[in-house]
Amino acid sequence: MKKILLSSLVLASAMFAADTDLNMATTTSTADTGLLDAMVEVYKADTGVDVKFTAVGTGAALKLGQDCNADILFVHSPKVEKEFVEKGYGVERKPVMYNDFVLIADKSIADKFKGKDLKASLELIKAQNIKFVSRGDKSGTDNKEKGLWKKAIGEVPEKEGFYTQIGQGMIATINAAAEQKGVTLTDRGTYIKYESNKNGNPEMVIINEGDTDLKNFYSVIAVSPKHCAKTDIENADRFIKWVTSPKGQEFIGAFKLMNKPLFTPDAATRAN
Repeated sequence: MKKILLSSLVLASAMFAADTDLNMATTTSTADTGLLDAMVEVYKADTGVDVKFTAVGTGAALKLGQDCNADILFVHSPKVEKEFVEKGYGVERKPVMYNDFVLIADKSIADKFKGKDLKASLELIKAQNIKFVSRGDKSGTDNKEKGLWKKAIGEVPEKEGFYTQIGQGMIATINAAAEQKGVTLTDRGTYIKYESNKNGNPEMVIINEGDTDLKNFYSVIAVSPKHCAKTDIENADRFIKWVTSPKGQEFIGAFKLMNKPLFTPDAATRAN
């Protein structure tokens, strides 16, 4: 009888633990900026649910969802996110926040880009064989960067000597570009984190910003229980309601580094 009771308690404990864990796959920028570490702490205090996240490029995050290794995705590559939902892997794509992308260069070459718009800057990089470091990891930033090259010069310069793909996250890519005294594309939130790491005196500085093509939208997607039978859809939906609620949106808007906001909440204003 004692063995049966003990087994029942262990089973109940395991079920409770499962109900208070949410597995998230997310992009590196939500983690590198410190946003998610701070967010999941507040979320756990509010709900008792422990969000365990894996930070990778958006492409890899979507693959984790497709392979049933995540309950929810927090990502930033609209085209592939919509395809993910259309294929039945995700339930619905919900807007959460945005920031923007910025083109950054080593201080020693920044003057070359003065007065140039984004297209002219990319054309100059190609014409003068200025080192450009790409993430090359199928992340949201990588997808955006390659789209910008195609729009500016008609192709991604993958076979050009000046163009290097390193297959790593954003901070590593920025550091690699700095080592080569070159250029890269980053989301602004991660750039502010990099700037903070350098005590406000970074080697890499912004050379292009504000272009309409540089908006960077983040959304959450619950993995479909029709595709993955064991998906914790209840906790996924609970997190989505929280992060898109006034409290979750206020938290995002108030999150700052160096007294600079990293993201702008837009759950209530952006069409999906």
